[in-house]
Amino acid sequence: MSTLAQRILAALPQTQCTRCGYPDCAAYAQAIADGQARINQCPPGGSQGITLLAAITGQPQVPLNPVHGQESARQVAFIDEDWCIGCTLCINACPTDAIVGSNKRMHTVIEAYCTGCELCIPVCPVDCIVLDNVTGDATGWDAWSEALATQARQRYEQSQLRRVAQAASDTPQAHDKNNDGTGRAAVQVPTSSIGTDITGAERKRELIAQVQARARALRGGN
Repeated sequence: MSTLAQRILAALPQTQCTRCGYPDCAAYAQAIADGQARINQCPPGGSQGITLLAAITGQPQVPLNPVHGQESARQVAFIDEDWCIGCTLCINACPTDAIVGSNKRMHTVIEAYCTGCELCIPVCPVDCIVLDNVTGDATGWDAWSEALATQARQRYEQSQLRRVAQAASDTPQAHDKNNDGTGRAAVQVPTSSIGTDITGAERKRELIAQVQARARALRGGN
């Protein structure tokens, strides 16, 4: 990632909501740096975010493009535990691992880690996830903070590494016997495997992409 893209990324709220039309904040930052995206495509950043991006890129400040959504208060997802069936779909969709639970067990949202991305909403088969306004009238960066953005970015990056490692452990090679002949699965994921052509990782990314596409469609076909 170029220096310009890194500066742009640091000015984004890191909600990883995909409303900008890109799979994550880093991809949007790179697209801006490459001249392929405009600076007004991030609703969570709002008008203050556009001001920051204009200062970094030298582009003129423009209003938020409504195609990508409206600036609004920060919301946090909550799961109605009486209706949750433990399908784990929301866990897979959450970009910051803010939802905990297990198969056929009740799930819950860790409020401090939720970015309000809404990606869990369209995948829930029983519509048991709701959003709650947690910042009142404050919107954009007034509803966010640099500390929250840093935390969200770190959790997203850790989540991506975990998903790739998990996918790699599901490959046939990972289930080969150890040299000691015990028959235990030999799960070894070298750092060089991150970002390489891993079949399991590709399946995971495809699922996430489908979830993101469905979320964007429910928001207005974007």
